[in-house]
Amino acid sequence: MPVLDDLERGVFVLGEAHTPSQHRSDARCNPSACDDLSVTRHPRRLIVAVNPLASFGRNRAVGPAVVARLVDEGHRVQMLREANFELLRREAESAFAQGADGVIVVGGDGMVSLGANLVAGTGVPLGVVAAGTGNDLARGLGLPHDDPGAATEALVAALGREPRSVDAARVEHGGTTTWFACILSAGFDAIVNERANRMTRPRGPSRYTLALLRELATFRPRRYAITIDGERREQRAMLVSVANNVSLGGGMRVVPHADLSDGLLDVFIVHPLSRLRLLRVFPKVFAGTHVDHPAVEFRTATRVRLESDDAIAYADGERIGSLPVDIEVVPGALRVFV
Repeated sequence: MPVLDDLERGVFVLGEAHTPSQHRSDARCNPSACDDLSVTRHPRRLIVAVNPLASFGRNRAVGPAVVARLVDEGHRVQMLREANFELLRREAESAFAQGADGVIVVGGDGMVSLGANLVAGTGVPLGVVAAGTGNDLARGLGLPHDDPGAATEALVAALGREPRSVDAARVEHGGTTTWFACILSAGFDAIVNERANRMTRPRGPSRYTLALLRELATFRPRRYAITIDGERREQRAMLVSVANNVSLGGGMRVVPHADLSDGLLDVFIVHPLSRLRLLRVFPKVFAGTHVDHPAVEFRTATRVRLESDDAIAYADGERIGSLPVDIEVVPGALRVFV
């Protein structure tokens, strides 16, 4: 087994480390090694993108462990592990352009965003080893979300099965296209997300709760124009989210009835509330018991346009930018190893 801690990236084949330039010349595994029962009968060429800062660095060893486990199974693995997210994204795009049978992301929903934006609509499957603070796509897919070891073993098993097709959403904003797998937020929750991303403490999901309480002190309802499948409405709202998945923020079940495979988006709107009433509603959101609250509205859609003069959008925890945004569901756009 290769020693991976000192390697920033490389291709690993059956326990031997290779540089990327050797990748094409070693296209097949050693026949005698392939006969070993510990090696998969169907090795794949896998890109493993690792966020070394996932969960504030507490899971730094997970990425190399995932790579070592996949190599043990006979897969050809190229690990990408960079100092910052933007550099990692560029390296992942370059590696993906050279071809792969799957992309594996190790980290939280920010890494899911990176992976989804590589593979959505291409047919190349995405694998997730949840090692971040939110891990909401892993939750929605029924994958282990609080045990990286279990998540690694679940991935190994899934690589032997046919990938599952789920929906993804495509966002058009300022001439750019971004994909998301979970939820786009464009209200109070987006502002909370922005504050939480600037915070370094506390670590874990409680950081989101603290950011929520800090923003609550000054937040006011925003005015929106919301167009749902061609029907335009103008209104004030505390929160507007467009969901493909159930939860955000590490298990906040904002749309508990969302279905990753129904070909629909769920628009979640919280109408104007006093700060005290909003504070009372939010604990219910964690449990998904807010659905009958009179200030809460849900609508299904295939296309949504959100407009506002003073709101921003986040998708899967990553900043999209100021509204307007146009969102469209693409059924089956994402294949996932589950």
